[in-house]
Amino acid sequence: MEKRTLTCIRCPRGCTVTVTLADDGTITSVTGNSCMRGDKYARDEVTHPVRVVTTTVPVVGSATEKMVSVKTAGDVPKGRVFDVVRALADVTATAPVHIGDVILADVAGTGVDIVATKDA
Repeated sequence: MEKRTLTCIRCPRGCTVTVTLADDGTITSVTGNSCMRGDKYARDEVTHPVRVVTTTVPVVGSATEKMVSVKTAGDVPKGRVFDVVRALADVTATAPVHIGDVILADVAGTGVDIVATKDA
């Protein structure tokens, strides 16, 4: 039997959540969460961790902005985060850029788009 302790990030409380796993890797219990979001977060984090990737990319054609902030439009598997970052290494955005514009579709074959989080 294995126990993993996590700090939940789904709400401002930051509950300390303990996930107990059987020898075969199945979850037998989740404790310490104050809400169902904490239970779901802990189960997902132990079985299929995901992340949102945020970074910046250069902007060409803008008199005021040299970079624009971007993020994944959804979660990507934690093991693919560096693939996403590598895929963005040579990406540039062309002005004008608006919040929500897709800068790179289906980044690294994840099915998730990279979108702008600021106007440029």
